[in-house]
Amino acid sequence: MTPIHPFTTHAHARNTSRADGGRTPADRARRTLSQNFLADRQAVDLVIRAADPAGLVLEPGAGTGALTLALARAGAHVIAYEIDPRLARRLAVRTRGTAGIEVVRGDFTTARAPGRPFAVVGNIPYSATSRIVKWCLRAPSLTSATLLTQREYARKRAGGYGRWSRLTVLSWPWFHWRLGATVGRECFRPVPSIDSAILRIDRRPEPLVQDRRSYQELVELGFSGLGGSVRASLKTRHGGVDAALATAGVPRDAVVGYVHPDQWITLWQRLCR
Repeated sequence: MTPIHPFTTHAHARNTSRADGGRTPADRARRTLSQNFLADRQAVDLVIRAADPAGLVLEPGAGTGALTLALARAGAHVIAYEIDPRLARRLAVRTRGTAGIEVVRGDFTTARAPGRPFAVVGNIPYSATSRIVKWCLRAPSLTSATLLTQREYARKRAGGYGRWSRLTVLSWPWFHWRLGATVGRECFRPVPSIDSAILRIDRRPEPLVQDRRSYQELVELGFSGLGGSVRASLKTRHGGVDAALATAGVPRDAVVGYVHPDQWITLWQRLCR
């Protein structure tokens, strides 16, 4: 990770030739890095309200700095990560003299998590969404993540389709997932082909289960697909499954995706404790 100083120059960042089919380096970066910059003030305000930033905030994919500056104005100390050296340098120049902003050129997903409590807030590249979310879930001191993602991704992770993903269920005892406001595609430049939405992930003050390994093994078994239903999958290793399903309110023929994460907590309590 490289801290950016406003007067640092990069020869490749100054190259604006159109040698690649008429595309500039900026054009190629936007395509390669999934760069769609937030360009609407109301959308920025939506993200800030959802994040309610305070203290240390890490921002992946800072881009042109719309969120960076808004986070700092809200009182956060922002470490803004930008992998594109051209954008990182411009952001460092733009934020020079602004208190509470540090610009780092580099890949956020390879950064070391701070040892003290922090939040993550960002309009993240669609292509890096899974890696960024996994980084957040693994960071011991993370308190929350407020991420602007593809709307379909946010709905899938937060149960917006009435189904629950494996990742959400696996992390549910430690993190709460919530779907926030939709941000239309017209709020970005260049304009993407799909809408975005705010996804909020909060670390729970206290875990809902006491044994991570047994809980996650149970969930992995349920999502294994053995037998075609969660009941059939769990019966391959556990007794008393029918009684546990009844207590959790899960139909005997339920497909695993339709089992609510809270019901998985009950199943763990009945089958693994």
